[in-house]
Amino acid sequence: MNSSVLIESFAEFAKFKNIDRPTMMRILEDVFRTMIRKKWGTDENFDIILNVEKGDLEIWRNREIVDDNSEDIWDYDKISLTEARKIEPDFEVGEEVSEEIQLEDFGRRAVLTARQTLIQRIKDMEKELLFQKYKDQVGEIISGEVYQVWNREVLLLDQEENELLIPKGEQIPKDRYRKGDVVRAVVQRVEIVNGNPKIILSRTSPTFLERLFENEVPEIFDGLIAIKKIVREPGERAKVAVESFDDRIDPVGACVGMKGSRIHSIVRELENENIDVINYTDNLELYIQRALSPAKISSMKVDEETGRVSVFLKPDQVSLAIGKGGQNIKLASKLVDMEIDVFRESESYEEDISLEEFTDEIEDWVIAELRRIGLDTAKSVLAVSKEDLLRRTELEEETIEDVLSVLREELEEEEDNQ
Repeated sequence: MNSSVLIESFAEFAKFKNIDRPTMMRILEDVFRTMIRKKWGTDENFDIILNVEKGDLEIWRNREIVDDNSEDIWDYDKISLTEARKIEPDFEVGEEVSEEIQLEDFGRRAVLTARQTLIQRIKDMEKELLFQKYKDQVGEIISGEVYQVWNREVLLLDQEENELLIPKGEQIPKDRYRKGDVVRAVVQRVEIVNGNPKIILSRTSPTFLERLFENEVPEIFDGLIAIKKIVREPGERAKVAVESFDDRIDPVGACVGMKGSRIHSIVRELENENIDVINYTDNLELYIQRALSPAKISSMKVDEETGRVSVFLKPDQVSLAIGKGGQNIKLASKLVDMEIDVFRESESYEEDISLEEFTDEIEDWVIAELRRIGLDTAKSVLAVSKEDLLRRTELEEETIEDVLSVLREELEEEEDNQ
């Protein structure tokens, strides 16, 4: 293989991989200098001249002529007078010899190795460019075409046919993928696995929803409205707290749009995810009220030290506050960064009995656990379902059933005596 064939084939490969000319030149020179160092131990006295367009390569070895008896005769940049005159008969001591080295002088194996090295260098550079490209796009929405669907992940291809992955945990549960579908997702992270870049996309990340709002709501994109926080149950429900920096702009109205025009496209993208847009406020109690929307709170007790909030609602509002599968209260708790406990309002507190009255039948540590979540009377405990008590306390189901039985019996006796 001569130099022109080697360089032309490399240049064509590099062009196909979108490697720019200066980078290509640098890689070529690095590889040839490596060949030189392997053969002569150094490349300090060599000049390499490349013309990629013509496929030309010139390698020149530069050495100073010294007398045959000189002590410097074995230096890498010296040549004896006798050896120099074999190149040019009229050379004299002190002159410089520039000897052209042919690619064939390195041997066939070295040239083949150089070719493989050039291709590998381009592939490595391609991987690095891909890694950097997507690393810079982390948190941004991109589109890809579904190429293959597996049980645990979906493989997409971008416009340059780079592979992108959406793992099962980053897919909206309602998502259904078919080959050829164009899917939008946010770049979640970029990793190097076994030397190859792995690009992970997400459709469940709060960032994905944030970017969708930025695309649909110009006021957010322009910085007039800020998204303070997003919490999601992907595909089911989300709560978005927004704040306006312009008193003339209603942040909730701007995000929803006229007749829901702006939010509808986001809802469709997220498989009909129910999105509550909430006006952010520094007033914690008001913020909690808005977070529990659509439920209407009668009163609340906030304990900022423990990070818990006890909210009291009329019986018909409790199910709204908790929501389907507990989604509403779970998301509201995440949104305000506090644990929210829901209680039914009791209309006859005067007929209630303190838990302290039951120490003969209920162990002290059980009463302490109930008091920890704000329950200190018989009716306040009975107003909470067994499922809620299991979720909010460390008590076992059998213990809770015993407690509820004791409290009911006592209250029934009280009613019978009246």
